[in-house]
Amino acid sequence: MPVDKMVDLSGRQMRRLPVHICSFRELVKLYLSDNNLNYLPPELEQLQNLQILALDFNNFKALPLVVCTLKQLCILYLGNNKLCSLPLELRLLQNLKTLWIESNCLQYLPEVVCELSLLKTLHAGSNALRCLPPQLQCLQELRTIWLSGNLLSEFPPVLLDMPFLEVIDVDRNSIRFFPSLAHLPGLKLVIYDHNPCRNAPKVARGVRRVGRWSEETPEPRKRSGAVIEITPDEKPLLPPAAKMEPEAEPC
Repeated sequence: MPVDKMVDLSGRQMRRLPVHICSFRELVKLYLSDNNLNYLPPELEQLQNLQILALDFNNFKALPLVVCTLKQLCILYLGNNKLCSLPLELRLLQNLKTLWIESNCLQYLPEVVCELSLLKTLHAGSNALRCLPPQLQCLQELRTIWLSGNLLSEFPPVLLDMPFLEVIDVDRNSIRFFPSLAHLPGLKLVIYDHNPCRNAPKVARGVRRVGRWSEETPEPRKRSGAVIEITPDEKPLLPPAAKMEPEAEPC
């Protein structure tokens, strides 16, 4: 058992996960990125203390159901595979806070994602999404959503009903008109560049915009007839260019 409770087998060109790894029952982090995996052994279920699992840059066409038995998972990386859907069993991962499903073959956002009640970050960029399900507003803990590089022809209406969102990224879509986002009190950053839009989204003062016409004066927030200046406590972050190493204590 590794002292740091972490195993990193990334970039080994593996086609099968060595089964003996599943005997490390106290394992907390398992990185299997950048291999040739399309299967995981059922023995993986023994890793019930696992909190971080990286399966990105592999050949998965379907998420192995054994992943859905790892109920302590907080961070799951599934990007850059060949996933067209996600299993309903994903709803069992009720501790999941970060889900990366970017660069897959998703034509719609699986509704099971809307059942992950603690989800804070959703990265679904570079798929073929044309809309978002209205059930997404059930994710009241969601703070960051990356949707760049999809096929959105309109700004997803459900996002207008999610006041706790802090970061919205719809870069590189086909959105022609943006509604006002000035009513979203938690918003810190909106990225809308590379869209054939005729306008910039209106935002409250202090909200950063990245895109065409972003230097226009944003809308002030109004409350009870008064104008209140909003100054962000910290500068919001731009979207990560690559998967970031999570903090040592993610949960």
